[in-house]
Amino acid sequence: MNKANPIEDIYPLSPMQMGILFHTLLNPDVGIYIPQICLTLEGHLDSYLLKQAWEKVLIRHGVLRTAFNWEKRDKPFQIVYRQVNLPWFESDWRNHSTSEQKQLLAEFLEQDRKQNFDLKKPPLIRLNLMRLSEEHYYLIWTLHHVILDGWSSGLVIKDVFSLYQNQNLSQTRPYGEYIAWLNQQDQNAAQQFWQNKLKDFTTPLNLKIDRHSQTTGCDEQQISLSPTTFQSFIKKHQITLNTLIQGVFAILLSHYCGEEDIVFGTTVAGRPPALMRVESMVGLFINTLPVRIQVPYQASLIPWLKNIQTQQIEALQYEYSSLLHIHSLSNVPTGLPLFESILVFENYPVDLSFTHQNQDLIVRGVDFVEWTSFPLTVLISSGAQLSIKIKYQRDYFSGEIITRMLTHFQTLLEAIIINPEQSLGQIPLLTKSEQEQLIFTWNDTQKDYPRDQCLHEGFEQQVEKTPDTIAVIFEDQQLTYLELNSKANQLAHYLQTLGVKPGIFVGICVERSLEMIIGILGILKAGGAYVPIDSTYPLERQSFMLTDAQISILLTQSHISLVHPLQKILLDDDWGLISQYPSFNTVSEITSEADVYVIYTSGSTGKPKGVINTHRALMNRLVWMQNTYQLTADDKVLQKTSISFDVSVWEIFWPLLEGVCLVLAKPEGQKDTSYLVQLIIEQQITTLHFVPSMLRVFLEESKVKDCHSIKRVICSGEALNPELQQDFFQYLNAELHNLYGPTEAAIDVTYWSCLPTASITLIGRPIANTQIYLLDKHAQLVPIGVPGELHIGGDGLAIGYLNRPDLTAEKFIPNPYLAGSRLYKTGDLARYLANGMIEYLGRVDYQVKIRGFRIELGEIEAILTQYPSVKEAVVMVQNQYLVAYVIGEQEAIFLPELRHFLTEKLPQYMIPTTFIILEKFPLSVNGKRDRKALPKASYSRTEYVAPRNPTEEKIAAIWQEVLKIEQIDIYDNFFEIGGNSLSAIRVNSRLCQTFDLELPLRTLFEKTTIATLAERIEVMHMTFINLQ
Repeated sequence: MNKANPIEDIYPLSPMQMGILFHTLLNPDVGIYIPQICLTLEGHLDSYLLKQAWEKVLIRHGVLRTAFNWEKRDKPFQIVYRQVNLPWFESDWRNHSTSEQKQLLAEFLEQDRKQNFDLKKPPLIRLNLMRLSEEHYYLIWTLHHVILDGWSSGLVIKDVFSLYQNQNLSQTRPYGEYIAWLNQQDQNAAQQFWQNKLKDFTTPLNLKIDRHSQTTGCDEQQISLSPTTFQSFIKKHQITLNTLIQGVFAILLSHYCGEEDIVFGTTVAGRPPALMRVESMVGLFINTLPVRIQVPYQASLIPWLKNIQTQQIEALQYEYSSLLHIHSLSNVPTGLPLFESILVFENYPVDLSFTHQNQDLIVRGVDFVEWTSFPLTVLISSGAQLSIKIKYQRDYFSGEIITRMLTHFQTLLEAIIINPEQSLGQIPLLTKSEQEQLIFTWNDTQKDYPRDQCLHEGFEQQVEKTPDTIAVIFEDQQLTYLELNSKANQLAHYLQTLGVKPGIFVGICVERSLEMIIGILGILKAGGAYVPIDSTYPLERQSFMLTDAQISILLTQSHISLVHPLQKILLDDDWGLISQYPSFNTVSEITSEADVYVIYTSGSTGKPKGVINTHRALMNRLVWMQNTYQLTADDKVLQKTSISFDVSVWEIFWPLLEGVCLVLAKPEGQKDTSYLVQLIIEQQITTLHFVPSMLRVFLEESKVKDCHSIKRVICSGEALNPELQQDFFQYLNAELHNLYGPTEAAIDVTYWSCLPTASITLIGRPIANTQIYLLDKHAQLVPIGVPGELHIGGDGLAIGYLNRPDLTAEKFIPNPYLAGSRLYKTGDLARYLANGMIEYLGRVDYQVKIRGFRIELGEIEAILTQYPSVKEAVVMVQNQYLVAYVIGEQEAIFLPELRHFLTEKLPQYMIPTTFIILEKFPLSVNGKRDRKALPKASYSRTEYVAPRNPTEEKIAAIWQEVLKIEQIDIYDNFFEIGGNSLSAIRVNSRLCQTFDLELPLRTLFEKTTIATLAERIEVMHMTFINLQ
């Protein structure tokens, strides 16, 4: 070879090098894959000789003289140059104290890590020597991981100090020989193996646990365990430590992600025994490969671990495979990582004993500092101690979560050693203190209340205290407590003559009026339970409810038309008859465990299901409410919710049990915010309820700021978003309380007082005598911070569903934490924060899958409402497309900007295809958003859309050339028409040449269509022109 030629060799990249190159180009400013090796030196040091030793090592190892090129080629390649200059720097820190030197080192490492390497310019290393005292030094070796792995770094360090001591070194084999060996391997067999290995795996684990993290960067935590017990365990059961750790990690991820099909990454040494003296070769040999482990909770532990070990052995023969290629063989869509966590066994500590032979200079310690592209990296090293170190990205995990994760890792390991005979589902994840906290401490809600008192009895007590106080106002009518009680008693006596007693359901179909309150009280005083029937419901729904509840008596009004053949009592026209009955309190055999009402909710089968609740459950709820929010005689409570919904129960009975005035809104008045504002001002209302959707509309009413009388607003029925919470405090000087609870559990079961400055909205803590458990699909407690299905226990639970023993048994299950009690499965996702507060995350069934991507619609909705002009948002799936409905001012929402905003917050697959801007959401009769009434989106595109301008034409030509496709629509997604990570690098290179721009590789992952990519390139061009 011509010695004038500066190039010594050119050859392809190894699979791992390809992956590192891709991630480096994708995230050029993050500082990943730049290890810093910190050597602490002690003794007499000749810096000139040390530099010479490093220069000789550069000559010895071609990988240290290697650069990379990926432009104008179908595949990237590496170039070994004959000669490069060593980047060598020296600093004198002798004038600084020891503490100052440590601070200087930390600052240096941080700044040094930000100085990325230009992969096209060798060498991809630099050295910094810091003199601390006459015989103490730091030597910082910074390099790019694309050229060396940890094993090789140790070999290089040994070579450097051997040359420093003027020792002779044996001949080494060049890294190119390993690349040649790689190219001889059977790729077809490897391809078949990995296709089978990843068959039917479509969606990677969602590791983003800290949803609200505002921090970026990386951090690490570590624990050390004694390996003694593990060594005897693995020896007894004939498994490796690697197998044991992989199994534990799979169980850990299964608990944290709620999945049984687990895929994570692992590194292999990658040094094939078939290659002579491979152990002394220097370069990047390690490879990252997927590990797929099924975690069936019923499986026995030891056979399961042995199966993992068998799979490991099978995979070893294909450890040379490219991760990028493996990804393309899977069903995981390109643009979505195959895994986001990696398990690394560090089996190559640097041997420092050779430096002790020369007492003039000793290497006292070697520290490795490096960050990978994965959100979660678990590093395992085994020596005198078993070290488990987790490196993590702070936008995915908080430090508290990682601390708990390490503790759970340890708990699982120790539990396996103690009892290897258990099944996977029996292995405890949580510590005893965590279990105590989740089961008992945060559910320590026991409070006294009148357990044996019925609702109407509590009202009768209040009548004796305040007989002449106004109890209820409806327009120009009003009744005192004594008058209301007398009329309710007359109705109750009459109903008793008709056979109403405990266990009898009485229908009530009346408009909001004094008769409505009298009717409900009368039914309860007679001993019956009331069943509200909304007159606006379709005839078929009314008929079903009346038949299902076996209602023979219906309280109604003369102007309400009902055709059902049953006895009707007209509370307006029949009062002449009713008034003949006694006005004193009735006597019945009713107890607090008796039915109080049946409220029907929507059923998944299309038929409503009736929820039966008890007097005791409601008394607990109402006593808690009074103890918490404390109505006084000066308060007035507005009743505006349909009695077909359980919020109406506290609206009616909370004030009536406390001697407070109840004000009724006119029929349908709850939908008229102008009327509500007027009523609040006229009646000086202090307390009222809103579903969040209706609260938004109410706050937009022009005179809402004149509602000075409002002391407190209770929100429930829907998720309350932070933006609405903050808006509330700008309009009203009042308290805002967010309550959560299903109809199946006496109205509400958790509460939280909102704050003007809060960036998130919580549902808080359980109310009195209520327990909340967040469980996975195996009914096990989830760790703090991890989503689980919310289960409710305690005194507020409903009896169940009327005439639906099958559904009752399915939804009301035995409480494993309190013998003899039950839990209700809500179907809602929530998670505990570290302080015990609960965050609502959405419905379990709001998690959808589109084109292989698992998506939580609630997460997209939450991000949308962070956009300044968007007040509310609903995201739905239509024909496998995401459609976003947003509320905001039409002219203030610029869709391209909104799309760009979302690309900064969400992956591409979570960006809605279509946006529909509405003035307001359609609401159901109870004031909640009616998703079914939202307009259908028009997003179909049947005709080919050709490039519209020169920029789009050039991009299309590049895509067609690289992807080998004749015709590409400007709205085709690059990754959905065959693009992958490797082709993205090639396309990006051509784009940079064609448009003479430094276009980050990430742009192609954010702007995945020709149309959006062209917009970005044109903006970059204009910016460049303006700067000239």
